[in-house]
Amino acid sequence: MAEVAAAGGTPAAAAQGAAAQAVVADSPAEATFAAAVAAFMAGREALRRRDLVFEDVPPPKRLAPYATAMAATVRRGETDVAWGRLVLLYDPGGQQGWDGFFRLVAYVRADVEPEMAADPLLGEVGWSWLSEALDDRVPGYAVPSGTVTRVITEGFGAKQDEVPLTGFELRASWSPTGPAHERGSAGTSDLDALDLPAHIAAWCDCLAAAAGLEPPGTRALRQPGHG
Repeated sequence: MAEVAAAGGTPAAAAQGAAAQAVVADSPAEATFAAAVAAFMAGREALRRRDLVFEDVPPPKRLAPYATAMAATVRRGETDVAWGRLVLLYDPGGQQGWDGFFRLVAYVRADVEPEMAADPLLGEVGWSWLSEALDDRVPGYAVPSGTVTRVITEGFGAKQDEVPLTGFELRASWSPTGPAHERGSAGTSDLDALDLPAHIAAWCDCLAAAAGLEPPGTRALRQPGHG
């Protein structure tokens, strides 16, 4: 679960550096990763809209030989209501537990009402926001793994009068599947079948659901201001 934990943090805390490490395509692995980064960023640009703001963040350095990352904030009017980070990992040799050569690591956080945070179904429904989005959007995925956490933030000392805040956090990872996964080798020609932009869209659907902007076919609990 180390790769899942590494996806945590808010965009503000990680907003430095570039989204992708520099890649000089002088080997098949580097060419494959360069093509994956291009597809990853193209998927982000296709989803850009007023209430979904993307930014570049530095990727983790120890999870795989190659990595790139992005962050997103969901806004309702002038208020930020959900945050997320998505990391794409690539290891030409594969890794135990990946069942492939690529792995996506996602983080989603949203402020929620106290009664929603106390709902015993929060974990199940929160996980369904991601799993249903993946089922609806992507051509295939393998070995999904993750956690849902209820967050309560209380103030003490000089902040003891502040109202406690409750939140929802999801950390997850999964492997995109396609011909590269099936043949046991990855190349630039296999990336279209993995459809990395579709995985970004699924992550954004999960973000929207956590923010109370329910995508079609997704269950939702009541969010602030939504009766």
